[in-house]
Amino acid sequence: MLLETIDSPSDLKKLHPEQLPDLAAEIRQFLLETVSCTGGHLGSNLGTVELSIALHYCFNSPSDKIIWDVGHQAYTHKILTGRRDSFHTQRQYKGISGFPKRCESEHDAFGVGHSSTSISAGLGMAAAAGLDGKRNHAIAVIGDGSLTGGMAFEALNQAGHLKKNLIVILNDNEMSISKNVGAFSAFISRKMTGRYYRDLKKEMQVLFKHIPAFGTDILQFARRAENSMKSFLTPGSLFEALGFDYLGPLDGHDLPQLLEVFRNINELDGPLLVHVMTTKGKGYKPAEETPSQYHGVGAFDVATGKGAVKPAVKSYTDVFGETLVRLAEEDPKIVAITAAMPDGTGLNQFSQRFPERFFDVGIAEQHAMTFAAGLAADGFRPVTAIYSTFVQRAYDQVFHDVCLQKLPVTIAMDRAGLVGDDGPTHHGAFDLSYLRHLPGIVVMAPKDENELRHLLKTGIYSGLPVALRYPRGAGYGVQLDREVKALEIGTGEQLLDGTDLTIVAVGATVYPALQAAEALRLKGVSAGVVNARFIKPLDEELILTVARRTGRIVTVEENALQGGFGSAVLELLHDRNLQDVKVRRLGLPDHYIEQGSQAQLRKDVGIDAEGITLSVIEFMK
Repeated sequence: MLLETIDSPSDLKKLHPEQLPDLAAEIRQFLLETVSCTGGHLGSNLGTVELSIALHYCFNSPSDKIIWDVGHQAYTHKILTGRRDSFHTQRQYKGISGFPKRCESEHDAFGVGHSSTSISAGLGMAAAAGLDGKRNHAIAVIGDGSLTGGMAFEALNQAGHLKKNLIVILNDNEMSISKNVGAFSAFISRKMTGRYYRDLKKEMQVLFKHIPAFGTDILQFARRAENSMKSFLTPGSLFEALGFDYLGPLDGHDLPQLLEVFRNINELDGPLLVHVMTTKGKGYKPAEETPSQYHGVGAFDVATGKGAVKPAVKSYTDVFGETLVRLAEEDPKIVAITAAMPDGTGLNQFSQRFPERFFDVGIAEQHAMTFAAGLAADGFRPVTAIYSTFVQRAYDQVFHDVCLQKLPVTIAMDRAGLVGDDGPTHHGAFDLSYLRHLPGIVVMAPKDENELRHLLKTGIYSGLPVALRYPRGAGYGVQLDREVKALEIGTGEQLLDGTDLTIVAVGATVYPALQAAEALRLKGVSAGVVNARFIKPLDEELILTVARRTGRIVTVEENALQGGFGSAVLELLHDRNLQDVKVRRLGLPDHYIEQGSQAQLRKDVGIDAEGITLSVIEFMK
């Protein structure tokens, strides 16, 4: 087994080039065997096996900086850089991350998890190398999906201006280019990067410049001819216009071709974009045939491609999607927007039922928010479904384009709170803190999937900017009301009366709070429970009433404690001169929380039923 001999890029370089295809086959098998047990991002990683091998074979990590955009395609990179034996722990509790992480390996040049950052980071490293007088390379590997993010184009624009030694590898697994054009273009790119071609080109430039009268004109004509030929044969005119030399498209699974081009570009200066075509799910038929289903997977059976049996209880995501379709059937003004996540946000059914009212803007959360604001300004009721952690990318648009103009945009924030295996880059841990201080916004969270339906309608018909947050995973299996009705904004509900204290919980922490109240009752503690439901505006009357009655409040939230729901309750009590009420806040501590199951992480931070119970007992002392 070749793979067993590879513990670092230096080990890889000991192999003969003819051995590399066999290594690629072993890595694919290793990926299938491991990811089928742990879950993870499969399709994109099967597609970048040869690309990863070629990069580490031709460049010298860690002195050469390889930056992976998002990190969905960096599994082979991890395997080749000393993490083969620990790879079975990826995305597991206390295991290695599913994304590149600087503290994990010197070969992870930049930590990632959100898209469209690699070119900016790579350009920064290229500029640093120039300032330090170093000749190492900065190589940004970005997918065609991530290239839709505006930040990527901002970086491309500056890179073309600075002329630093930046190599951008565009991993394209979507665009279809005919074989003839692709093969000939690959041939042209290989020859244009060769030493003979480069030396000849320099000699001809010197020769033309010394021809009296006509030399400069001839040189300019030659340059135009070269650029015209490349633009005609390749899709690279955009990158050339931005100041990059463009090479490709190359077959991302042809190792000899990749090795030749990568060796040649080692000696090139200035910004360079290499366009590489890969097949998502390469080498595993089910993933090749249905790549969207194998982007992110749980455990599955390799032989059949079938995953574990899904729980009978519907997920919050599914309930959201079904409810939105139902409401849209009654109201032609409802439109749905997503940022390249129709599957993950539950909008597939909506997109099929109302294709003219569905908009997938690509990985462009900032644009999605302002696009929604434009729709709202013209009388529509847009629902923008984006994961909580990615709404962070559009904060200014929420402030400036939605809230400041009081436009009725409903922001459906899936994956709020602790999301599990994807870890700190994906936990929706901060949305309550960064949204509730914006004037005019309504922020709310349902206790279960039935309440989600009512709050969704509440948001759509409020006429206000609304943020609706809900967690990842299955609901509680509660009975769904036949009628979906709007609730009065700013109203919570008292679920249990208590005389010793009141637990005021919000969102996913309400049911654990009810369980804790029952455990406390058995210990002789009478705990009331309030489902706050609204983080902004608070149900001030209800919270003040229970505060005066019991004199003790415990707030529980799945959000950062700093500036979150508990802080809002403290502010209310202070403003109403109830500083004598004793308050304990439970939520996410002031550090980034690693990956693990949601249940394990909630236990760790003390917001499950057991943790709430123990905190209340300590509080009562």
